[in-house]
Amino acid sequence: MNAPRRLSAADGLAAASRWRPWEIAVYVVLVVSWFALPGQALLLNEIAILALFALSLDVILGYAGVVSLGHAAFLGFGAYAAALFAKLVMPDPWVGLVVATGLAALLGFVTSFLILRGSDLTRLMVTLGVALILYELANKLDWLTGGADGLQGVVIGALRTPFGAFDFDLGGRVAYAYSLAVLIVCLLVCRRVVRSPFGVSLQALRDNRLRAASIGLSVQARLVAAYTLGGAIAGAAGGLLAQTSGFASLDGFDFHRSAEVLLVLVIGGTGYLYGGIFGAVVFKLLHDLISAWTPQYWNFWLGLFLVALVLVGRERLLRPAGRRRRFKA
Repeated sequence: MNAPRRLSAADGLAAASRWRPWEIAVYVVLVVSWFALPGQALLLNEIAILALFALSLDVILGYAGVVSLGHAAFLGFGAYAAALFAKLVMPDPWVGLVVATGLAALLGFVTSFLILRGSDLTRLMVTLGVALILYELANKLDWLTGGADGLQGVVIGALRTPFGAFDFDLGGRVAYAYSLAVLIVCLLVCRRVVRSPFGVSLQALRDNRLRAASIGLSVQARLVAAYTLGGAIAGAAGGLLAQTSGFASLDGFDFHRSAEVLLVLVIGGTGYLYGGIFGAVVFKLLHDLISAWTPQYWNFWLGLFLVALVLVGRERLLRPAGRRRRFKA
């Protein structure tokens, strides 16, 4: 009998990049949701933005293995960048989104050097500290940011597309289409990145950083790149949040934002990109249902759900989906 053929690295990458039926179904459902649920556009827009925010953390946590308690720093920074750009420069949403994404990427690049060394506990404190510093800066610069009252009076122009220009409506249909398009583009970009040799090397760093360094991988350069990409996507989520709501506030930097997105990934799982979507849907639906039933104690019931989730074996935050995948040279 012939010995089984061992997969080469190229074969493994090709297999990982192959589209699976359930992946295609995810994108189809995302697009169909805009047509099928017109009355829930505002809620769906919130889910899309939260899913995009969770995707940004998944790049950092699920693939690079960097634990963050201050990921909201990029969300809030992107929100203020988009809101200030619309108010002081021009109201075009596409240009504002590019500016928010670019500035958040720059923030991610600069702060990435603070998390290159030290233990996971050190990184937790550094990321949290960055978010707290930005929170206080936004609060002190009230002449620019509005302080505790938030940045109000943000007017966003019409959304220009090849199909025409569309004004943001009160029902949230245009806002959801806008957020959905950005989410799908970011998903496709991240899918291409994480299923490339660079993405595989990130997973190697996550699993064993010392071993990855010993075989010649540039650990620092890859961590900087991953952190910058995660910051950029989180900034895009913040920009969408400000543009679709017409408001930016200190809430974007708050710790509960970082905690929420971690909970979303606990629910949906890390290390396979789509956990943020599933987690965001479940989290938002639970939030709406439980808060409508018992608004005073919805955090208690959400916490109880999460404990039950972990007890039945969904420890995806500690064991990412791609961790067992190996490619033979």
